[in-house]
Amino acid sequence: MKNWRLSCWWARIPVIIVFFFNVQCAVVFLFSPEQYAPSFELSGTTGRIVIQALGILFLMWNIPYFFALLNPVRNFTSLIEAVIMQFIGGLGESLLYITMDSTNMTIRKSIERFMLFDWSGLVLLMIALVIAARMRGKNKEIAVSG
Repeated sequence: MKNWRLSCWWARIPVIIVFFFNVQCAVVFLFSPEQYAPSFELSGTTGRIVIQALGILFLMWNIPYFFALLNPVRNFTSLIEAVIMQFIGGLGESLLYITMDSTNMTIRKSIERFMLFDWSGLVLLMIALVIAARMRGKNKEIAVSG
C-alpha cells in the first residue's frame, strides 16, 4: 500500500507541473492583463477585459487537471479529459498558426508560446496517463480505494 502511494506521486508530478503553469498563466492574465494585451494586439478596456476573460477560461479549463492531480489513478477519467483538452489546445493553436498571415509577428509569437506550452504539457500528461494506467492495471482494488 505504501509503495502504491509513492508510485501515485510519479503520476501526480507531471500533472502538477502542467496545472501549476496553467493556473499561473490564469492568475497573471487576471491580475496583470495590461501586460499581456499587446501580445494579442489589444489595448485599453477591451484588451483588459479580453485578457481577463482568457484568465477566467484558463481557470475553468483546469478543473479536470485539479482532480487528476489529487489522485490520477482514482480520478483517471479527469486525467483522460485533461489529456484530450491539452491535445485540442495544441492542435487548435497549431492549425491557427499554419493558416495565419506570416506577416503578423506579434500574434504569431503569442501563438508559438501557447503551442510550446500545450504540446509540452501534453507530453507530461501522457506520461502521467501511462503511469496511472499501469497502476490501475496492477491493482484495481487499490486504485479505487487508495
